[in-house]
Amino acid sequence: MIIATGVAPRLLGVPGEAELKGRGVSYCATCDGFFYKDKTVAVIGGGDSAVVEALYLTRFATRVYLVHRRHELRAQKITQDRALQNDRIKPVWDSVVTEIKGSDKVTGIGLKNVKTGAKSTLKVDGVFSYIGNLPNTQLFQGQLELDETGYIKTDREMHTSVAGVFAAGDVQERTLKQVATAVGSGAMAAMEAEKFIAELEGHAYPARQG
Repeated sequence: MIIATGVAPRLLGVPGEAELKGRGVSYCATCDGFFYKDKTVAVIGGGDSAVVEALYLTRFATRVYLVHRRHELRAQKITQDRALQNDRIKPVWDSVVTEIKGSDKVTGIGLKNVKTGAKSTLKVDGVFSYIGNLPNTQLFQGQLELDETGYIKTDREMHTSVAGVFAAGDVQERTLKQVATAVGSGAMAAMEAEKFIAELEGHAYPARQG
């Protein structure tokens, strides 16, 4: 068995998020960014993903608000510098989203300053949330060894804690969530699964090349 169940975006958990998902609430700038040409959007988060996606959205949106609960970003410094020097990106520091406003589409977000408690409304046409991911591993709890955040633990050959069960892609990769790493781990898992089956059947498995 090869497990490749991936991850799901961590939700903001605020009123309006579920109702407006797909109507202004998104978790993928590369998927939906072009819908916001010459519009205003908010990106929620301060890590690498949030800042990189905010930079990407400046290709389309005229204004990108970068909403972060702290007064400094967590992204790599070179990425931070690019974002903070971009005229289209405006940071909104020390703030959390309290609600997403709109009926048929997003019209704004409610904000609360975590230091002062002050509440405000920011008019935006779209909201892109990047506050982390949750691995889709609920099915495997108590059956496979998971790390403290729920990702499947594997060795370098994608073996899990159970013989004959392998994991690949984002479900076991906590750091570098890229197509290239997912494809590589998938190829490794497939090779190891084939090797496992061959050994069960008593067949010799050819040595790896290179």
